[in-house]
Amino acid sequence: MRAAVLTDAGKYKIEEVPSPDPGPGQVRIRLEGCGVCASNLTPWAGPEWMNFPTAPGELGHEGWGMIDALGPGVDGLEPGDRVGALSGKAYAEYDLAEADQVVKLPPALQHLDLPLEPFGCAMNIFRRSDIREGQTVAIVGVGFLGAILVKLAGNAGARVIAISRRQESLDLARKMGAAETIPMHDHRQIIEQVRDLTNGIFCDRVIEAIGKQWPLDLAAELTREGGRMIIAGYHQDGRRQVNMQLWNWRGFDVINAHERDARVAVRGMREAVAAIESGLVDPNVLITHRYPLDRLGDALNATRDRPGHFVKAVVIP
Repeated sequence: MRAAVLTDAGKYKIEEVPSPDPGPGQVRIRLEGCGVCASNLTPWAGPEWMNFPTAPGELGHEGWGMIDALGPGVDGLEPGDRVGALSGKAYAEYDLAEADQVVKLPPALQHLDLPLEPFGCAMNIFRRSDIREGQTVAIVGVGFLGAILVKLAGNAGARVIAISRRQESLDLARKMGAAETIPMHDHRQIIEQVRDLTNGIFCDRVIEAIGKQWPLDLAAELTREGGRMIIAGYHQDGRRQVNMQLWNWRGFDVINAHERDARVAVRGMREAVAAIESGLVDPNVLITHRYPLDRLGDALNATRDRPGHFVKAVVIP
């Protein structure tokens, strides 16, 4: 099979390697594609802790495709089943997954490019946010995750204030149901706008969906007394400083909405299938860029640079 190998910071090659054989309790998936996650960007930049070369296909963890082989002891799945999966080497033509970490895709979704894992992440973040009808919810950062969360929060009956840097992202937020949009340019001005929109109370829920220091600081400023701040952004570039005086004074809850339990991730993926099948979430609006496997570098750079109306890229082997 063909698989991508990262050889150095910002460099990769496509290698011919043996296709993996499924072990007990595993399935092999002939991949139709893999989403490109922003968490790949730090390894792609080559920090000191990164080891090169990577294993073939490594970093790709948003794969979907068709089961083509079963390992011993697998029940309830068959070759030919189309699935989304939790796996770790999906920048390739084939990958292995534990049988209990794949989710079947129903016939109604057969035509979609569907990196199910990140959709499941959004569902899990939404559940941890505990968003209810009548609340005011600010979402800081309207990329892929932020856009889905705007839709889910609005559907739950919340008033959504979307805050993002690019006008294209704010336009998408409006399309997904945001009641208000605010350009993310001036820290104090954003705080004052939200203060005015909430009669000085600020927001019941604030979701930080970027993963940088400033958005985290801003999210805390926008969270009301006794509210809830949800960290959905992936903070992988070191330590953070927080205004503990503000956090303590306002007494809000802080939720780190990153799941590491595969069972929870799979539950989110199943909920995502239901949301997509019902028409609540439309992947066609969110998957904006498609690249062949041999242009993985372009896909990663686009995820970093976000050209034009970029929301999310997938790599198609």
